[in-house]
Amino acid sequence: MLRQSRREGRKTVKTTLANMTNWPKELVDTIRLAVSGETMAPVNGLFSIERSRPHGHVQAVLGTIKKLGLDSLIASKQCRERDLVLAMISQCIIAPSSKPATTREWHEATLARELGVEDADENELYSAMDWLLKRQRRIENKLAKRHLCDGGVVLYDLTSSSYHGLRCPLAAFGHNRDGNKKLRCIVYGLMADAQGRPVSVDVYKGNTADPSTVPDQVDKLRNRFGFSRVVLVGDRGMLTDTQIDKLREYPGIGWLSALHSRGIRSLVDGEALQLSLFDRQHLAEIRSADYPGERLIACYNPLLAEDRKCTRQELLDATELSFKKIAAEVRRRTNKPLTADKIGIKVGKVINRCKMGKHFKLKIEDNLFEYERREESIERESRLEGIYVLRTSEPAKQLSKEDTVRTYKGLSQVERAFRCLKGVDLHVRPIRHRTVDHVRAHVFLCTLAYYVEWHMRKALAPVLFEDEQFDAVRATRNPVLKAEPSHCVKDKKAMRTTPDGRPFQSFRTLINNLGTRCRNQCRAGNDKTGVTFYQLTEPTPLQTHIFELLGLKP
Repeated sequence: MLRQSRREGRKTVKTTLANMTNWPKELVDTIRLAVSGETMAPVNGLFSIERSRPHGHVQAVLGTIKKLGLDSLIASKQCRERDLVLAMISQCIIAPSSKPATTREWHEATLARELGVEDADENELYSAMDWLLKRQRRIENKLAKRHLCDGGVVLYDLTSSSYHGLRCPLAAFGHNRDGNKKLRCIVYGLMADAQGRPVSVDVYKGNTADPSTVPDQVDKLRNRFGFSRVVLVGDRGMLTDTQIDKLREYPGIGWLSALHSRGIRSLVDGEALQLSLFDRQHLAEIRSADYPGERLIACYNPLLAEDRKCTRQELLDATELSFKKIAAEVRRRTNKPLTADKIGIKVGKVINRCKMGKHFKLKIEDNLFEYERREESIERESRLEGIYVLRTSEPAKQLSKEDTVRTYKGLSQVERAFRCLKGVDLHVRPIRHRTVDHVRAHVFLCTLAYYVEWHMRKALAPVLFEDEQFDAVRATRNPVLKAEPSHCVKDKKAMRTTPDGRPFQSFRTLINNLGTRCRNQCRAGNDKTGVTFYQLTEPTPLQTHIFELLGLKP
């Protein structure tokens, strides 16, 4: 109620001027200020907001870069090139795009102004990439000194990405892991520490075989990084018998890899690996004269065995169904019979698609196609379902059989890096750069961006769909059986909100949420002669919590 009171003699008389119960709160607050003696003025007469730019995500990324000291790793002193490189790394995390688009998009936020690169064009970005590529070796040496150590574990894996264009000499037809066989590709290998933190990256021609890249990594570890003792972890397609024989020439370089299926079959046929070992246990250490000086860790996963059994049966059925259709077509073509060559082409497509040709006995002639299953081959392969064998040069005192399996499975951290680089967050592809140097600099830029994102994800795990107890649980759970979700993950799936009631986020939605905190460009007065100033919007409780987790001031 808005009331007026006055004295009439000894009495106080109150008169109700207005009932404000249903009035808007803003109007009530204005009247309250007016009757209390405050001087009121129109907002438009005080200042106007000319433009708002997203700022929160820029503040978080640049703050993390400074906290990690990545700016000093790139160059000890501030310079124009370093600012451009930091801007490109930040843009890759905030909203990845091509270099020409980057010069447009970073003006939509405060990134360009924060680093003083508002006037940069795409040609200057390419020059900064050339500058960065010349410093790559020095930067990687510093990262290795920070995150690797003598006697430690080094993870290494390789992938490829499609190349759109014809001019780059690195682009070639090879094993395109994007699945597009019509496009040339570029191969790049990532070296990381035991936790999956990226340390170094190398770019190769698209038709480069995985094993041929291993000598470069060994030379890098020994000569560039100066390590006399490390354990190199790679998959079975990387560390082949030939490459391991070469590694034996360097006493300080240990290795950890896995055997191919033919190697496992040889162990079973030679009775070095007896399947009865897995009757009561899932993990066993064996020795074989075929692998002198090595420890062999045999593992059996019953869930994996059942899954592969079902997959093989589905592929066998699909192959047989396709063969049945081809055989029916051959019998039907009486006027123009199919030749053996044409039948072979049709059969070859089925075999290439299902990969089950080894389990079928085929007879192909002119106007004749017959097939039958090789039951003995199928039974022989089924005996090895769910079994894999790791090989390592490390003694049991330094690496137990359980830790051997856990360390090898650490390669999944590198695969996670590839997922982030190639599609989830950073978008290293599509690659369209024309020169070799620009392609290599582009991949290195994305790797540095993932280095920043890796640390941000670790810090923001309490509000992300991340397993905060991953490292602790992995060190204690059964290394062979299927990994069970930790209590942290189960609670996140069940509750779907943090203890303070906020919904869990993905990294991308969290970055977008931070972007809603804006820097407003304001002008005093309502004419063009007023003073310009900047004002940040107040952070939301979630944004404040994010900055606290990152160790930054909001």
